[in-house]
Amino acid sequence: MYRPTRQRGAIRLCLFAVFVITAITWLYPSWLSSTSIDVDDPCYDSGACYDLLLETYQEQEREKLGLDKDSAVEADEVKSQIESQQPEEFERVKGAFVVLVRNNELYAMRSSMQYLEDRFNHKYHYPWIFLNEEPFTEEFKTLTTAMTQSEVHYGLVPKEHWGYPDWINQTYAAECRQDMHVRGIVYGGSESYRHMCRFQSGFFYLHPLLDGLEYYWRVEPGVKFSCEIEYDPFRVMKERDLKYGFTMALVELADTVPSLWKATVEFAKSHPQYIYPRSRPDSLFEMVTDDRGVTYNLCHFWSNFEIASLDFMRSPGYRAYFDFLDRKGGFFYERWGDAPVHSLAASLMLRKQDVHWFYDIGYMHDYFEHCPTEPHWLTYGKCYCDPGASFDQSSGSCTNRFLEVMGKTVDDYIVTKNPEPEDIRL
Repeated sequence: MYRPTRQRGAIRLCLFAVFVITAITWLYPSWLSSTSIDVDDPCYDSGACYDLLLETYQEQEREKLGLDKDSAVEADEVKSQIESQQPEEFERVKGAFVVLVRNNELYAMRSSMQYLEDRFNHKYHYPWIFLNEEPFTEEFKTLTTAMTQSEVHYGLVPKEHWGYPDWINQTYAAECRQDMHVRGIVYGGSESYRHMCRFQSGFFYLHPLLDGLEYYWRVEPGVKFSCEIEYDPFRVMKERDLKYGFTMALVELADTVPSLWKATVEFAKSHPQYIYPRSRPDSLFEMVTDDRGVTYNLCHFWSNFEIASLDFMRSPGYRAYFDFLDRKGGFFYERWGDAPVHSLAASLMLRKQDVHWFYDIGYMHDYFEHCPTEPHWLTYGKCYCDPGASFDQSSGSCTNRFLEVMGKTVDDYIVTKNPEPEDIRL
């Protein structure tokens, strides 16, 4: 019974096919009369059809942005020029990425590395230096080494750089931590955070793995880089003889540094040989005070991203300043951070022309983000971040203060002047 049924079904199917072909021939004779395939048809093959759809979509998106077709072509050319900037032969500056990180931050660290390698280092291959107060696990070493083609080094922080100096009253320090914890101050109750801030303020540049380097680029786990970095920031630092570079400047929490300004003024008075005269027009002193030095305005460069000269950090002036502050005990009795320490030192010891705002490097740490506000950079894919969400426009930012003191504008801090057709601007 089964096989005859299949045969009858096949016969019915063949008869139906003949009927369909006959109907099409009668209704559309010109369709079958064509004996050649039009290979110029954009949908002749699936790949060409996809390209057509993609081009149509991109054109629609450009129309939404207010760009005409010629402008869109120019924007594509700009992007192509950017992507073609692959440094074939170059001499690297003596610089490295320096990271203080723990084993349990492995995957956040891998994320940071992925961003930075994709945005910059796959072209330049600068080395990575990882530091930890505990030995790195083999897993950490293996999985971070796998993220880069550059050299990777792992170092242990010396115990004397991650502990209490002899002059600190540890009982009183614990009481201070408890008090700040009760008051709800961020990291106020953390002991390890204080060791970290002290290390980053006065010891990281002494680690043997940094010997022979001229510049360091500080990187932290869990950060994002949202713009293509089309130049070598290390080379910019060297060629312009810059001492310090940052992406975000903001107001410090007053409760964490109640006596830091007083200690800084004491140092400046007792060590005038290290202080750049604030009466000179290129003094950076006004970055950190609104009343000619009476009080600290709490502005500082956020140090979780900084590119700086190791010669400056190792200079007699900076080291004397750190030693002076260290003796005051504020890293433990209060909660002095390395960011205000670096910033106050730079503002007192450096000139305006020594400090650079890396405006064109999009960067995000926690919920704070710096995003360049050049709209045409979004057009050709240099950046993906939202300029409207940039912290620079927040009331807690000190970026405008920096520009005011420097007497400059945003345009002065764009390192790479990429081709910029006027009609690409939104």
